[in-house]
Amino acid sequence: MTTSDEFKAKLKAGEIVDALTLAMSEAVELEITTWVSSANSEQSSPGYRMRTHMNIVDGNISNEIGTHFIGNGPYTELREFHMEQVLEGRKIIRQNLESLQQLFTTIASTLSQLPRDSRQMEERNSLLAASSETISPSSEDDLQ
Repeated sequence: MTTSDEFKAKLKAGEIVDALTLAMSEAVELEITTWVSSANSEQSSPGYRMRTHMNIVDGNISNEIGTHFIGNGPYTELREFHMEQVLEGRKIIRQNLESLQQLFTTIASTLSQLPRDSRQMEERNSLLAASSETISPSSEDDLQ
């Protein structure tokens, strides 16, 4: 299941906090890989790939550049393409974080407008639902 599908499933199940946690964890990291494949290869080989991993929380960016992309290597023209993808990736991360910030602001605003009694009932209902999932009667518990 893709992260997007998992996010949608959590929302559908009413697991909003879990969905948002998943979204936040995915929004801060991005890995971009450019690789040259052969007809019988379905995986990238170190010499035939460029990879950039970005984590904006840690501020880390790591790059791997295969030997075929440097010097007089046969794929040096792909370096510029990879760098364009990295710049595009930075834009995507920024947009994801802005969207999450708007989502959090909307949720916080909505929750603050709910009557206090309504919020307490929702919390109790979610606790009851969670505890009923963990406690289930066995077939031996049938009343006679």
